[in-house]
Amino acid sequence: MSEQTQIVQSHVVENLNDELLTLLRKVPILSSLRDEELHCLDGVRDFHVDRGEVVTQQGELAHSFWILLDGELRVHQRTAEQNEFTLAKIEKGSTFGEMALLSNVPNSGSVEAMAPSHLLELNEDQFWNLMTSCPQVRKAILGNMAYRFQKLQSTTVQQEKMASLGTLAAGLMHELNNPGAAARRAASQLRENLMRLHEISLKFKERDFTKDQKECMFDMQKQALAPKQPLMMNSLDQSDAEEALAEWMESANIENAWKMAPTLVSIGMTAAGLERVKNDFEGASLGEALNWLEAMASSMQLVGTIEESIGRVTDLVYAVKSYAYEGKGQKQTIDINNSIHATLIILGHKLREKEIVLEKNFAPDLPPLHSECTGLNQIWTNLLDNAIDAVPQHGRISVHTWAEDSKTDTKNPHKDLCISVSDNGTGIPLESQEHIFDPFYTTKPVGVGTGIGLGIVQRIVDQYNGVIRFTSEPGSTEFVVRLPSDS
Repeated sequence: MSEQTQIVQSHVVENLNDELLTLLRKVPILSSLRDEELHCLDGVRDFHVDRGEVVTQQGELAHSFWILLDGELRVHQRTAEQNEFTLAKIEKGSTFGEMALLSNVPNSGSVEAMAPSHLLELNEDQFWNLMTSCPQVRKAILGNMAYRFQKLQSTTVQQEKMASLGTLAAGLMHELNNPGAAARRAASQLRENLMRLHEISLKFKERDFTKDQKECMFDMQKQALAPKQPLMMNSLDQSDAEEALAEWMESANIENAWKMAPTLVSIGMTAAGLERVKNDFEGASLGEALNWLEAMASSMQLVGTIEESIGRVTDLVYAVKSYAYEGKGQKQTIDINNSIHATLIILGHKLREKEIVLEKNFAPDLPPLHSECTGLNQIWTNLLDNAIDAVPQHGRISVHTWAEDSKTDTKNPHKDLCISVSDNGTGIPLESQEHIFDPFYTTKPVGVGTGIGLGIVQRIVDQYNGVIRFTSEPGSTEFVVRLPSDS
């Protein structure tokens, strides 16, 4: 027990009495033992603790195995930011402490009494004697450990996922702000265009258009409302076309010639086309007709901008939701390409900050993944985040997915889903390559990266019955993940 714990009552039980034997028979992992077998616990320490007392401290090396005979405990963990959260509750009849003893690691959390509690403590020698002398107890303890380890890993992965989202929050806000601001600007400009169209319509009302003028306006309207993207040109050609159009309009005494030229060029209007319009419209009516055309074309493009911006926001929200909730619940079907795509959207701002060239080669016919496991997108987050940190400015990252027949399970033929993440970064130092899958091992400076570690990534891959391999040298690093499609 921790030195900080205040003991209400504690003594060594040389021989178990009838009262303790009765209580021990209610402990599930001991319920099958006979009385003489239960006496292997002679010499345990008997504890009574009050509410609020700490039984074990987070970070301390474990030296004991505990049996809770009565009361209630909670396991809580404190983060580096001093935030505290509850990992689990321990009910009477439960045992704990075996995971830290068997794995020889410090306590992952503190155990605190939620009510006056009665416990038995076995020291390390007594614990190992129990493990070797009672096969049924050993089986139950190992089963408990496996269950708790899986639950702890699932909790840890979810915490790391939320921490990753927290780390990326500023970037996500930037990502959401950009399309939001663009949609707002476009809506404001669209309002101005609608007012301008209204004013021009009032002027048109006062004019009696000829048949040729009406046909010309109909043709211009078709050109402005054509359902196509603005004409894509290289910078030099676009500049020359806009200059030529603006100069023509200035020579024809059209107001706002330089302002209108970019929009008219984007819908394919040329000086020759304006000449044909001039043949039907003269004087002030020519300027009104071109202003009307530009306002209509500009409005259509602004609607496209608003649609694209809202679509971008929707994609980001979907990506965050997919990222946060993937893997929860019952067995589900996961599209690997969509899972990676969601992660790429989440990390999009980091890719753009370094102006990284991203090459995506997603197999269109990739089989779905059926699994109850969790943490899949943490694999992509870690691999891509590492690649982003490794490449230089204007670096290159490639993501490739494909399916091929499994080479490891010939008795049950199936497809393996293969995912490759490669980069042209500095590479992994040779002396570090044998350690990169060790728990929490990192070559990055403190505070850089997600902190999840490739060790946990490997355990997630193991959950899916998959494998992860890598090759690395200066200028070229590739990680390949293989997952059985029917895991």
